[in-house]
Amino acid sequence: MTETEASIALNMVPNLGPVRMRKLLEVFQTPERILLARRAELRAVEGIGEELASAISNWEQEIDLNQELALIEQFGAHVITRASPVYPRDLLEIYNPPILLYVWGTLMERDQRAVGVVGSRKTSHYGLECAKKLSFQLAYAGLTVVSGLARGIDTAAHQSALAAQGRTVAILGSGLMALYPTENQALAEKIAASGAVVSEYPMTFPPSPQTFPYRNRIVAGWGSGLLVVEAGLNSGALITANQAIENGRLVYAVPGQIDKPTAAGSNRLIQQGAKLVTGAADILEDLQTFFPRLEKSPARFPGSPGSPSSAGQSVSETGPPLSKTESVVIELLEEGEIDLDGIVSKTRLPTSRVSSTLLALEMKRLVKKLPGQRFVKLSLL
Repeated sequence: MTETEASIALNMVPNLGPVRMRKLLEVFQTPERILLARRAELRAVEGIGEELASAISNWEQEIDLNQELALIEQFGAHVITRASPVYPRDLLEIYNPPILLYVWGTLMERDQRAVGVVGSRKTSHYGLECAKKLSFQLAYAGLTVVSGLARGIDTAAHQSALAAQGRTVAILGSGLMALYPTENQALAEKIAASGAVVSEYPMTFPPSPQTFPYRNRIVAGWGSGLLVVEAGLNSGALITANQAIENGRLVYAVPGQIDKPTAAGSNRLIQQGAKLVTGAADILEDLQTFFPRLEKSPARFPGSPGSPSSAGQSVSETGPPLSKTESVVIELLEEGEIDLDGIVSKTRLPTSRVSSTLLALEMKRLVKKLPGQRFVKLSLL
């Protein structure tokens, strides 16, 4: 049995958890030795009672490891342990880092340079627009955007990082085969194709009200900072922010209207010392200390004041080149205003691809979205 296989088995033992796992490793050194230990030896470890010692020593009767390994392979996922070089180093510093991570997609060394983005599920138009703009710019600057794949701000953060052709990692509160919310399945597939969808839970583990707050510690601990775009006073985003503070992370918050309940939590964070954010540069100037190669000048972001596209110069000459799909959509919009269905029909591209392309063009200030899902090309004159 390999170390990874032993870690998977231990991760499936009910009520073990990362803190007790750490206690066991201090005594037995490796996951394999834990599984081979006698019940009396396990019981002697601090925090391991009779019931848990019995569950570990009888793990082969309680856990179907071969089935779990087969599900991982069939799904196309893989598992990394704390010893893996791509396991987030900052995550190792928190009190209870996951025993292991199930990964759908690919984690890279550059994902160590990350920032969490969280916010309300029931968000305002203002909150969504802020999440789109900031996540796009952070990903464009070279940071990996980490969020929870939830509705609202999380979804906007992931979509915008993808539109910037940057890296994004989604952290689930369930197993990879029990993804929630189900309407984000297509988004998860896109994230896995160019980044990673990650869970600490076994493949078919169901979501519950307890798993999501617990998942949030990973979002809070993965990177060097956490951005709260919009959050109510009792929201999960505020819980995540408190976890980030407890773990010594930099916390940023977007100010909201004082009469909006969805902004009460993020405004409170600013009162308590979180850095007020009006643009990605407010975050990047701090993180530049940790990651010197980050692009921190707002003038270099697509669509920012003073950037080539907003100064009336040709984007293709002075800014980032348009992708083939972006060029096709822009050429179509040269003919005039058109709705989303019309673009899909004329380009014969998937709706999801057209939507992400339009979002990228919006962030580059080349396209404007009008009421009724209609779009028009912006003049650069």
